[in-house]
Amino acid sequence: MHISKSFIPILKNNPSEAKIKSHQLMLRVGMIKQSSAGIYSWLPLGFKVMKKIEQIVREEQNRIGVQEILMPTIQSSEIWKESGRYEDYGEEMLRIKDRQGREMLYGPTNEELVTEIFRASVKSYKSLPQLLYHIQWKFRDEIRPRFGIMRGREFYMKDAYSFDINDDEAFFSYNKFFLSYLKTFKRLDLTAIPMAADTGPIGGNLSHEFIILADTGESKIFTDKRIFELSGDGTPINKDSLIELRKKYEQFYAVTDEKFNKEEFENKVTEENRLITKGIEVGHIFYFGDKYSKPMGASVDLPGGKKDFVKMGSYGIGVSRLVGAIIEAKFDDKNEVMKWPLSVAPYDVAIIPMINKNDSSSLEKANNLMAELNKQNIDVIIDDTDENLSSKIKKMNLIGSPYQIIIGKKSDGNLFEFKEIGKETQNISVSDIIKIISEEKNKN
Repeated sequence: MHISKSFIPILKNNPSEAKIKSHQLMLRVGMIKQSSAGIYSWLPLGFKVMKKIEQIVREEQNRIGVQEILMPTIQSSEIWKESGRYEDYGEEMLRIKDRQGREMLYGPTNEELVTEIFRASVKSYKSLPQLLYHIQWKFRDEIRPRFGIMRGREFYMKDAYSFDINDDEAFFSYNKFFLSYLKTFKRLDLTAIPMAADTGPIGGNLSHEFIILADTGESKIFTDKRIFELSGDGTPINKDSLIELRKKYEQFYAVTDEKFNKEEFENKVTEENRLITKGIEVGHIFYFGDKYSKPMGASVDLPGGKKDFVKMGSYGIGVSRLVGAIIEAKFDDKNEVMKWPLSVAPYDVAIIPMINKNDSSSLEKANNLMAELNKQNIDVIIDDTDENLSSKIKKMNLIGSPYQIIIGKKSDGNLFEFKEIGKETQNISVSDIIKIISEEKNKN
């Protein structure tokens, strides 16, 4: 891709309405464009990053046996009345009527709809467990949308739902998602800590938020620093191993402000290990038993002819929000440098040729190099504009490709100036460049 032909409307300065770095960067490099309050169009650069995040989320859901479906954005009010949430949900729900006067709504979440799908199709315990997910746009009419896509009204989300025969099997499903989320965020190069959280309007009595540390976060968190040393790596997907994984995390105090108890915090965490800070919620899992299945009549036949209501959980990841969360975690606003994780970068490498009006050799060299890299499935953007080298580097630092190749005075023969953002420049061959990037891509 040549930047002269790409749709990347870059602004010279940060927009005045943007108050946090993710909102500033996404507007400045043309990742999004505001349509109305809290609603954005996703332009090529931002959309590409979001779709890469979506694919990682999808792969990790598939890995634990969750089946993908797609539910509509518009739902009937009838199923929400069955569950009792239609009036309780509040003004965040956008309620509408169709031309026949039927009450409809733009879905803020999907517990009711997926329960209706399940009850119409599954009748026997022999078909359990069932794990279903979809990735879809949602709408919540925030009273004060702010911080760009971090607190918007329309957002892109993965939500999954589990259906089990009893609490024991349901906890197994819950723990599978617990592990899956740890792996998902690791692939995004984020350290997301599971913290005991309030269940809110979803309901139930078991819930974990997955939080990344960020000064601009809206969640206040209280935790033991030692929890950051933990990992789910190598955990097999069986009941005992997943129970041990949960225990490993839950031995350390980690809660959001709704669950905070000062006395418990001070008794459980030594002073040197206490951490009180802010964070961004990037995922949330809930177990709520028969909260929805009972009022909606989602039961299955058991051995011996009895029936029972299935036990359910729900599991959300804000796919669009993760774009902003990664920026909040990775953007160096002091030096105006973004470094996307290679797994989701809009381009793997930026080629920056020093172009002379009377000499096109640098651009030709860049085009040849792009062809070689493309053969190895390495995605490239070339800055083929006639700006000076310093301006081009600043521009590419904002776009945030993890690697840069500069074709200038120091390029010699078959050697190129190559650097990973934040590290020293080295003069190496094309084959070495391919090896470095390919090895890193294979880690994901």
